[in-house]
Amino acid sequence: MNTTSHTVPRIAIQAVGLGLLLMALFTLMWTGIAQGGLQGRDHYITLMIFAALCVIFVVNGIKIFKIAGSFPKFTTMEDQIQGKTWRKWYGLIFGIEGTLIPIVTLVLQFTGLAKFVLPSIALIVGLHFYPMAKIFNRKIDYFLASWTCLVAIVSIFMINNGKQEAFILGFLGIGVALATAAYGLYILFTGRLFISRQLEILNSNKG
Repeated sequence: MNTTSHTVPRIAIQAVGLGLLLMALFTLMWTGIAQGGLQGRDHYITLMIFAALCVIFVVNGIKIFKIAGSFPKFTTMEDQIQGKTWRKWYGLIFGIEGTLIPIVTLVLQFTGLAKFVLPSIALIVGLHFYPMAKIFNRKIDYFLASWTCLVAIVSIFMINNGKQEAFILGFLGIGVALATAAYGLYILFTGRLFISRQLEILNSNKG
């Protein structure tokens, strides 16, 4: 048995699958917002492209969850501690995001600023990527955070300048969908490469 090779725990593999499923959901949501503005003027090309990516994310996410079953639940005490830390911070960040979105939405609705709801949600989504970058030590999160925040801020400026709502919805929806789809593709390609290498290590350790 090769004891020098380290196999990652199941939770790390499941995180890849979960990431793909979440990006499929979020990409589809923002694509729907974009379509609300485009209203078929793009001949639904935007919808078809992002929907196809969502299908790819879901199919691969399910496959990865199945593959995760072949990995050990935990490999070391350090993995157990890290797994708990990941879950704690992951839950905390999404908990804050999930709390802020309805609060901001209600405040804007009751103050007559409902037109700012969607870009404000996009801004919250963009900001949540910054701590995620720190937790998982991923540089791409910083780029996605900055891009999404920029799209949200530009959308807010366009609303203030009286731009047509349909144009703003199209711009905002496509802008954020590009971020979530790019994240999904990153997870897909790097995750599959990572899992392939880990399966080789796992098989080697079994041998």
